[in-house]
Amino acid sequence: MSETDSDDQVPRRQMLRAFGAIGAGLAMGPLIALGAPNDRRDDVATSSAIRSGKAARFTILHTADIHAQLHTHDEFFFENQRAVFRRRGGFGVLKTMIDTLRAENPGNTILIDGGDCFQGGGVAALSEGRALVPLMDRIGYDLVLPGNWEVIYGKEMMLKNLGAYRASKTCANMFHAAYPPNANTISNPNANLNGELIFPPYWTKQVAGVKIGFIGYNDPLTPRRQSPAYSYGIRFTKPEANVAKYIRVLRDYEQCAMVFLVTHMGLAQQVDLANKPDVRGADFILGADTHERVRTPIAGKYSSVTEPGAFGSFVARLDVILEDGKVKDSRYALLDVDPEKYPADKDMLDLVAQVSAPYQDRLRPVVGSTNTTLVRYYVIENPLDNLITDAIMWKLQPDIALSNGFRFCPPIVADGKTPTPITNDHLWSMIPDDSEAKYGEATGRQVWDWLERELDNVFAKDPANRFGGWVVRFKGMNVNFTMRNDFGKRVNSIMVADRPIDFRKIYLVAACERAGDPNDTLCRLEKVRNPRRANITMHNILREYLAKFSPVSPRVEGRITATDAPQNLLSQLEGYDYSFR
Repeated sequence: MSETDSDDQVPRRQMLRAFGAIGAGLAMGPLIALGAPNDRRDDVATSSAIRSGKAARFTILHTADIHAQLHTHDEFFFENQRAVFRRRGGFGVLKTMIDTLRAENPGNTILIDGGDCFQGGGVAALSEGRALVPLMDRIGYDLVLPGNWEVIYGKEMMLKNLGAYRASKTCANMFHAAYPPNANTISNPNANLNGELIFPPYWTKQVAGVKIGFIGYNDPLTPRRQSPAYSYGIRFTKPEANVAKYIRVLRDYEQCAMVFLVTHMGLAQQVDLANKPDVRGADFILGADTHERVRTPIAGKYSSVTEPGAFGSFVARLDVILEDGKVKDSRYALLDVDPEKYPADKDMLDLVAQVSAPYQDRLRPVVGSTNTTLVRYYVIENPLDNLITDAIMWKLQPDIALSNGFRFCPPIVADGKTPTPITNDHLWSMIPDDSEAKYGEATGRQVWDWLERELDNVFAKDPANRFGGWVVRFKGMNVNFTMRNDFGKRVNSIMVADRPIDFRKIYLVAACERAGDPNDTLCRLEKVRNPRRANITMHNILREYLAKFSPVSPRVEGRITATDAPQNLLSQLEGYDYSFR
């Protein structure tokens, strides 16, 4: 083996120096991943040390952000500056793939899910997540982390669903807390647990003759990102509050040869965390939340970061070779959940049909169709949310219609010839909570200041302040901004009804209700005047609009543009050798 195998590897001599003390129980620096953009695991599996029995190997398989996508679907890829779609994912295909990968290293393979599993599809929504439990159990996960959307059905359902998993759970920053006085509960059902961790902070596993450890972290911004009522009874803290303590526990006391953080915080936050001394001694941050596809681990100062895409379309694989209980080498790859390579497991397909059956009469009906492909991968503007805000504008006739910056919902691909059907099931993937629409009135000054805050949620200079979602969506405004400017200086112009926004004028705004927000808050726009409900839910607005206008043809049309970013921006992360593809 040469001193440096390829451009994306660290020098072997440097790596061996870093590995020298790993396994001795010292909180040393991280394992720097020998990541490769292609699947190069075969040379690890067939190495002479492995074949001779001098070395052992363990494998970590990692999924995240499945968002209750049960079936094989069209998946978005970006190649040569254009969108390309291929069939990927589905629990049947995922089952075959995981079984195949496990068989390559039996007894020494660990399967992890990084959260946001039981939200994002109709079966999950109508069963409040229960239908996903037997599917995940059939796949055979070893460890699961709650993501920011695991709270959507409330704390009690989160505890019941995650508690029903056979897999172990970990999360070191979610604590039992008192419910607020306005919560829809008679009393705090976990009052005697206040202040205690909800889940075990770490998990250890003996594989290939060594012990390895995992520490879990959910996004500490969850109560602000989403409807506050979802996370009533839960207190979140930043990883920096205790991560160094738990790394030391695993290194010094549990004698772990490697330590992994399993996080659901978004790529920018996770890379920021990898650069903080608090995580010294953590080899990898196995991340999630922003649906990023990390094909070569991103090296921070103290740890390396991965993220395995979304919707069950990808599995991240890390192979580690050990000799005499010490780490010697590793390979990483992001693998497609490809139905042509891994034919769907029939028993899993039968189980998917079984758990879906009670809801099919409600989910199968076609409510409209589209002539253009509906995608949500673009950070700044996308066709799917243009459809939603078109519908809000048509039905409620405000000056400005808003839609949250969600990322989930696999593409609904149109071939340009025959309109593609849109079903009730699609509506649950587009809008995860069929909340009621709501009006409010705000001055132009309020709208401008609110948009500055929303842009900072996405592009904050401090990555720890970035929400996982994309730019808020709207109709009725045309906005230009500068992404890299400081907070309060990003918005360059706002036009409302083709006129510059008037700071003193009162504008009528419509959006969805966020449960738990103050009555005078509308899509994080605070202190609106005359707030009132529209007496129609978001799904019904879409159904009425699609019934009248299908086939629809929403496109990216420049409702919002940036002076320093392309319209097809696909990631928040800057300053690293990473691109979404």
